[in-house]
Parts: sequence; C-alpha cells; structure tokens
Amino acid sequence: MSWFRRRKGTPGRQAERPAVQADLDHLAEFVRSRRGVEAFIEPKTTVTETTVMLIAHDGEWTRRRIDGPEGARRFAHKLAIPIYDVRLVGYPQRMRDYNERRKRASS
Repeated sequence: MSWFRRRKGTPGRQAERPAVQADLDHLAEFVRSRRGVEAFIEPKTTVTETTVMLIAHDGEWTRRRIDGPEGARRFAHKLAIPIYDVRLVGYPQRMRDYNERRKRASS
C-alpha cells in the first residue's frame, strides 16, 4: 500500500506566487506614512507564501506577500528599514500591545 507515500511534483501545485505591485505599493506607503517601521520576514508555510510584516513604532502593523526572503531583504534595503527573521527574533511586544488595545477598544 502506498497511501502514506508522498508524491513528488504533485500535479496542480503552483510555484511560489510573486508579490503583485499593489502589495509592494501598500508596503511602501505604510513605511512612508509611519515612523519607526521595522520589517519581519515570515516564512512560507503549507498555507501561505512568504510574507513580510511591517511594524511601526506604536505597534501598528500590516502584512503582505513578498517574493521570498531575498525579495523581502531587497525591499527593506531599498526603503532603508531594518529587517529581521521572525523565526529568530519573534514579534515585538509593541505589536502584541497594539493588538490588545484594539481588541479592548472594539469591546
């Protein structure tokens, strides 16, 4: 029985989708309109492609698909913002605090 064997090159599986220009424009506008923005690379998973999360000084954040880790690094370098790998450093506390403030405000 080969029920549990993994197939190589599963038909219908797409290659990593590139970021669309609208995503890159949104990220660039977020950086321009806020201060203290840092970028965090989020790895590709079985459900999502590689994404980059931008977090401002007050914890406000946005996330968009990006062209892999190298694409995220190029993007951050181009906009002169620091970039971190979320698997190594985690998310900053200010983001969790921002989410908690929004949650309380909507209640």
